Amino acid sequence: MDDVAEPQDVRAPQGYGPLIAPMSESMRPLRQQIFERVRAAGAISRAQVAKDLGISPASVTTLTSELMESGLLQEVTVPRDPLDGSRGRPPVALGVRGGAFAVCGVKLSDREHTAVVLDFAGHELASVSAPARGIEAPDAMIETLAGLVDEVAKRAGMDRSGLCAVGIGVPGFVDHATGHVHWSPVLSIRDLPFAATAEARLGLPVTLDNDANLVALAELWFGRGRQMSDFAVVTIEHGVGMGLVLNHRLYRGAQGLGMELGHIKVQLDGALCRCGQRGCLEAYVADYALAREAAVALGRLGQPVLPVSQLLETLHARAKGGDTAARTIFHRAGRYLAVGLANVVNLFDPALIILSGERMRYDYLYAEDTLSEMRRLVLDTRRPAPRIEVHAWGDLLWGYGAAALALSAVTERQIGTSREEMA
Repeated sequence: MDDVAEPQDVRAPQGYGPLIAPMSESMRPLRQQIFERVRAAGAISRAQVAKDLGISPASVTTLTSELMESGLLQEVTVPRDPLDGSRGRPPVALGVRGGAFAVCGVKLSDREHTAVVLDFAGHELASVSAPARGIEAPDAMIETLAGLVDEVAKRAGMDRSGLCAVGIGVPGFVDHATGHVHWSPVLSIRDLPFAATAEARLGLPVTLDNDANLVALAELWFGRGRQMSDFAVVTIEHGVGMGLVLNHRLYRGAQGLGMELGHIKVQLDGALCRCGQRGCLEAYVADYALAREAAVALGRLGQPVLPVSQLLETLHARAKGGDTAARTIFHRAGRYLAVGLANVVNLFDPALIILSGERMRYDYLYAEDTLSEMRRLVLDTRRPAPRIEVHAWGDLLWGYGAAALALSAVTERQIGTSREEMA
């Protein structure tokens, strides 16, 4: 008789990936639906999978056996409920086999780069951050990327070859499908085949996306958005970005360049934006816009240039202390943010808007008068406006989103069709 592998004891399963309502999809391959159901639950019985998907237990047994033979799923023991008085062996469930693959997620920024390694079950194996050097030539940025990947892989106890995919996020106008960067504030040259160049340097499959989309993916796969079919994420840092999830999928637009909230026009012939145009929302809300006005308000014109973070910390302290000029700067930025948020509500009617990014530490940007202004600008339907939540994961937020990008690509290669391909 063949040996039967004992179920493995693993860390308490948390699950990751979108929590899609049972029996809400039928177009995707059944094998993939089963895998995603197990992945989202963390640990789930075969009987519950059959119930959730509305299929026979025999079909679940057959398909999960195939997934286990492929090394993608494993049996795990689930701790018994302390209130359960039953005896015997602990119940056995299905879980994703974390050791099947490891992926790396990287965010390239103008201030700090971050990278994280996750196993196939979504557990963090290592993370690393490194200061950025600002705008770099493409070759230099690719070398920076390679150094980050090597370092975080080493911290995870492997070399680069132990990874099966890398997800990368950069700010700017990014075509996810082709891996092309049309423009990024961290790169000195426009129109670059960045993903292909990174693949050639790393020797690994690379998936690329706009960094704001990564925040939406992080929320969809690991955060508050897991249980929501529709929500929006607005990021406020050195720029203003947006990620939109519709029916559990990240929406990118026909050419993959949609949701550029920071570049909607809020003032004709207005302030100069770093994209080269005038009147963009981020030219009034992003940290470089606040820093531009802070230099005047703090009387620092003609004096040595302070780092943006230090300048904004000083400005915020002044505002908290009652300085009228400092308060006016934040209040004005908050009003422009209200315009942007109202446009999001009027266009997409999301159930939830998540405000994220380093600038959300400055409470003037989402103070009650800002949210009141947003509600005033939203169409009056006699129904409540969407909830607004502030999430501050820290810098690893972006890395987790990039890792989700890589995990999605690996799952697609191993099992079936990516959620991003489903219409």
